[in-house]
Amino acid sequence: MPETELLLRSTRVVTPDGTRPAAVAVAGGRITGLLPYDAAAPPRARTEELGDVALLPGLVDTHVHVNDPGRSEWEGFATATRAAAAGGVTTLIDMPLNSLPPTTTPHHLHVKQRAAAGAVHVDVGFWGGAIPANAGALRPLHDAGVFGFKCFLSPSGVEEFPELDRHQLAAAMAEVAGLGGLLIVHAEAPDHLDRAPRRTGRRYADFLASRPRAAENDAVTTLIALAARLGARVHVLHLSSGDALPLIAEARRAGVRLTAETCPHFLTLAAEEVPDGATEFKCCPPIRERANQDALWAGLADGTIDCVVSDHSPCTPDLKHLGTGDFATAWGGISSLQLGLPAVWTAARRRGHTLDDVARWMSTAPARLAGLAGKGAIEAGRDADLVALAPEDTFTVDPAALHHRNPITAYAGRTLHGVVRATWLRGHKIADGRATTGAVAPLALPPPTGRLLERTQPA
Repeated sequence: MPETELLLRSTRVVTPDGTRPAAVAVAGGRITGLLPYDAAAPPRARTEELGDVALLPGLVDTHVHVNDPGRSEWEGFATATRAAAAGGVTTLIDMPLNSLPPTTTPHHLHVKQRAAAGAVHVDVGFWGGAIPANAGALRPLHDAGVFGFKCFLSPSGVEEFPELDRHQLAAAMAEVAGLGGLLIVHAEAPDHLDRAPRRTGRRYADFLASRPRAAENDAVTTLIALAARLGARVHVLHLSSGDALPLIAEARRAGVRLTAETCPHFLTLAAEEVPDGATEFKCCPPIRERANQDALWAGLADGTIDCVVSDHSPCTPDLKHLGTGDFATAWGGISSLQLGLPAVWTAARRRGHTLDDVARWMSTAPARLAGLAGKGAIEAGRDADLVALAPEDTFTVDPAALHHRNPITAYAGRTLHGVVRATWLRGHKIADGRATTGAVAPLALPPPTGRLLERTQPA
């Protein structure tokens, strides 16, 4: 066993076997063991005493729109990964759209990798895209190391990433299944969206009515039928409709290889509290009512929903139409990469959940989804990706303290529990908390120490 370089002590280390006092030994960027809390430190090891500050596995966020290159004024690899480090996220997987070019060919993937190289503060992987024109590129993209393929069943919002119709969806799913890969799907059925009322203006109720739950429910039904027929592995992105949960649970009991995620904003924000004109709350699918939110929490508790990831989808202030507050024309996306952990923990603790649950939803399960065997848990052999969280401490969200390129957030002014005190990537501290404000500033570590990841093993 290599000589211990770092020893982190906490009375609350969140492990796969539960939370307990322990000293986490690190060498060569990996966790080498969990020792008794009061174990003597090896002679040359650096020791950090966290006391009652909890130590969790670094979060794995498999749903992030970095938008770089091409729309880097919306976000970028440097700013997104600084925000990730500040929020305890140590690994993210970038979505294939909103960048120019989109990640729909191996060449486009290489363009994105070049943009990210040397700029990332956390580890970064990439999803590929499945669009009508790139059926022949799916296998080469798979061979190039993408973690799976994203598609839309309704318009994506950008013309260079069109949706698949039902025949194209079946063809793409069959191809991905043949590769042993994963298809991740924005599941809203376009016919329901086309029939829904559409009104311009500031009323959130009008926007909510334009994205009915039935659109998600019907799309999930379609995915289940195709996945069952083709033996495919399919993942439902950003589930917001609690009505779809019985469909997912029944399909899984029948052996369909289906997983699902939801997002912090669906778990913590409710339609009843969205002010008219507050387009920072707009996302697709939308933030729904409190009763629906309760159903999502129940789906997390019983395992129907596997993981919680950000769907961080930022843009410039002008595209949010903050001046007019027109929900119909504003860009849809919630910026929350830096705030997901405290937002979810604030709501989870109120509902009787534990840090073990949060670590499972936001680290272990997303790592499993993407096949990241070295991530997602505090145990020997895993990467020493860790986050120190003061779970009882609070802070008030100040957009000026965010590291996102555009500090627009639906959480502005909210008081949240859970202050990130520090973040480590493979045993190197990449963010250090400021105890008085709850803000976290990445350390000056030039060059950034994040790595670009590729899928190395079949799912």
